[in-house]
Amino acid sequence: MSNLETATSLPADFKFDEVRVSPRTTGTAPPPAPLGPLAAFVGNWHGSGFNTIFRPDNPISRSSEELPHPLPPLDNLLELNLTLESLSFQEPLGRVPNRGEVQGDIFLNGVPYLQTVQDITTGTAVGIHLEPGLWIAVPETQHPAEEATVARMASIPHGTTICAQGTYKTLPGAPTIPHVDITPFTAGNEGARIRFPSQEVANELTQRIPQDLTQLNSEGKITQEILNDPNEVLRKVIAGQRILSTVEITIKTKPVEPLFGGGADNIAFLLGYPGALTNPDPPGQNAQSLELTATFWIEEVQHTILVPPFVPGEPPLKLTPENAVPGIHTPTFTVRPPGPIEEPRTITFTTPQIQYSQLVLLNFNRLSWPHVSVSTLTPSGTVTVPSTVWGQ
Repeated sequence: MSNLETATSLPADFKFDEVRVSPRTTGTAPPPAPLGPLAAFVGNWHGSGFNTIFRPDNPISRSSEELPHPLPPLDNLLELNLTLESLSFQEPLGRVPNRGEVQGDIFLNGVPYLQTVQDITTGTAVGIHLEPGLWIAVPETQHPAEEATVARMASIPHGTTICAQGTYKTLPGAPTIPHVDITPFTAGNEGARIRFPSQEVANELTQRIPQDLTQLNSEGKITQEILNDPNEVLRKVIAGQRILSTVEITIKTKPVEPLFGGGADNIAFLLGYPGALTNPDPPGQNAQSLELTATFWIEEVQHTILVPPFVPGEPPLKLTPENAVPGIHTPTFTVRPPGPIEEPRTITFTTPQIQYSQLVLLNFNRLSWPHVSVSTLTPSGTVTVPSTVWGQ
């Protein structure tokens, strides 16, 4: 497990508020703005997932060590990553004033975060993603007429920044996770899909990292089912879990009306040449991040633990739930019985779990290449079981 540490921190006396002509002298300070579903984003999280990305296959840049069985360069190379992820949230910001011209001021609240993702496909961890960012909660507005929303603002060191806005809702039980397709398509025409040999698990001689998926396929880690739909990785996790409720957050850099906020920006290298956004003729883009869509599911997972006999004065018990999913990080639970336990006893309680599926469209060589990342995250370290489980 990665050690989670805060990479940046706010000064202890830093607090967002309005700048006033004179200090507030009467009344109490106003409460923080509502966080909505972002209230669940607290502390440190850890988990695993799967990432797919089509990369330009430039003969000038390709290393002879990348493919065990070298092939003539194509226009793309598919990279597959089994991932280990850490996600750290800081304290909420409180009250962030946004000044209005056609509507009165509104107050946002937000949660800063730091995400790191490592590739662990070969057993050696390699960092492949670092994302400092901020989730913000936006109240309902009249100008424009929009319901309460949330937005994620992120910076990615490849030279891309995003602002993705969207809505949220609470669902009973487990989520219904939709299909996601990594098959590239003609830019601007999602119906014109072009499937590549690298998308076939059994093909061992193709432009892909890893090139040979035989062992990973036999272990169930990268199967044809998963390549056809990476969200299957998420479904396999929750298939054996009891989920009582789910908060679903969907954000987009190009949201559907009536939402219209958000966008993605790239450095010049990714865009390729002036006019690439409107003129796709060669030389085209190097790898433009065109748009992002992501869904986050904050799930309330019920755990059942068998507590062995316990004598007061002994150290707290460190236990794992009976419904732990093999290969998926599950917290260790600290159990402090309030009294003696003479016979094994079953207790039931819930903890949060975050799952997400993210789709980024990368444009190069006149095609849009889906870049899909999925992950399941649980609270890092040990989690103390609440005293309420004992019915006292």
